[in-house]
Amino acid sequence: MSEHTVRTRYAPSPTGAPHVGNIRTALFSWLLARSQGGAFIVRIEDTDRARFVPGSVEAILESLRWLGLDWDEGPEVGGPYGPYVQSERLPYYHEVTSRLLAEGVAYRCFCSPERLEQLRAEQQRRKVPPGYDGRCRALSREEAERRAEEEPHVVRFRMPDEGVTILRDAIRGEVVFENALQDDFVILKSDGFPTYHLAAIADDIAMRITHVVRGEEWLSSAPKHIRLYEALGAPQPVWAHLPVILGTDRKKLSKRSGDTSVLEYRDKGYLPEAMINFLALLGWSLDDKTTIIDRNTLIRHFSLERVGANPAIFDLERLNYLNGHYIRALPPGRWEELVAEWCDRDLPPDVPRPVDRGLVSKVAPLLQERVTVLSDIPELLAFLFQREPLEYDAELLVARVAGDRDLAARVLEEALRALGAIPAAEWRRELVEPAIRGLEGRLGLKLRKFVSVLYVAVMGRPQGIPLFDSIEILGRERTLRRLQDALERLGALRAAPAPQSPTAGE
Repeated sequence: MSEHTVRTRYAPSPTGAPHVGNIRTALFSWLLARSQGGAFIVRIEDTDRARFVPGSVEAILESLRWLGLDWDEGPEVGGPYGPYVQSERLPYYHEVTSRLLAEGVAYRCFCSPERLEQLRAEQQRRKVPPGYDGRCRALSREEAERRAEEEPHVVRFRMPDEGVTILRDAIRGEVVFENALQDDFVILKSDGFPTYHLAAIADDIAMRITHVVRGEEWLSSAPKHIRLYEALGAPQPVWAHLPVILGTDRKKLSKRSGDTSVLEYRDKGYLPEAMINFLALLGWSLDDKTTIIDRNTLIRHFSLERVGANPAIFDLERLNYLNGHYIRALPPGRWEELVAEWCDRDLPPDVPRPVDRGLVSKVAPLLQERVTVLSDIPELLAFLFQREPLEYDAELLVARVAGDRDLAARVLEEALRALGAIPAAEWRRELVEPAIRGLEGRLGLKLRKFVSVLYVAVMGRPQGIPLFDSIEILGRERTLRRLQDALERLGALRAAPAPQSPTAGE
């Protein structure tokens, strides 16, 4: 591989399943590598053992697999710069730390946690920026080495205290940091594990990462990382700090506004194609008008120059729109497979599995234009598979006809009469539709004024997939039985005593 090859990385910490912002970073890194014919590396940064969550690594890799973000090096595939799990690289970090100590750009710090806590409290009281005061900076190397044999300690990096550090960012341009506002940060903890700052930079150098794409929250760490690159004698990568993601209320994204695990979106019934398209638009754009962008188009056109610095807005309505588009674009065979899969998965437990594939084949085309997320499928189709009688609140029969129970009863009676006149051998949509539309004349109402009564009777819900097709698929016997059952429920509803109005004073 050429030394000029673009090499990007996605380096998550295994502290839980990856959320939207985290995976957006993975996508942009992947797109950059793929657009340049480069390599995409996955590295697990698990040095913070206190925050490690079992199962997180599996969730991270599963999220990437679901979205089709394949990696060239990393867990499960290996590579020339492994291992790709930081807890397996401790000797390397100790070697780097020893080098920094020997060159005088790092030093051992023996300050106790209690002293550091007192220091922070005093800084808060004085309302000055928090940070280490450099107390151990002046220790001679000989004294530090002697004390290190007996005393617990950390290793700190010696930041310059004058001048400025300049970040040249591919998205934000030049960002200047005052060195006087930086403190000497820890690079090796007392337990022998490196901090994020040391491990990430040392690994990026060792793995020859050329472009570091990460979230805006890491911008404040840039001076530390730039100085580490300089101390280790390595050329800096291209830095790219992605814009923050906000909710539609312009506030920080929360779980309520969409910041949930990417796998939760999968389990709710979003397609990976829609999620890729949606995530790409959180900060990047092809132009000022194109919304539907497939994976190949993204790869062809992706560049950091098209990433904006302004906050990106997480709009669930846009995601739903995109998901609906990609559902409608699915080929019939794939769509039918998904319908069957979601019915098998989420229909009530009393429905035999696998569900009737013949029934699925008939009903799948009716769904494709009406489903926004795949989790809608079982609810819309449950009426076809459920045993009799359906379970629903009888009040639904009158709710959409302004509570007019007499009208609801007439609708059911006329429907029974009209549909009952169709012989079983001729039960098909071409006869069902005119039979129901003919009720308009007998009832003196437009179909839309009373059709919800029939939806409830047939499906158990006031809306659903097309009624005429549904009745054909359901069959004559089951349809008439459900209409009769609804009429009986309505009769029981009419016979029930009306609730008494409270008397004055109650």
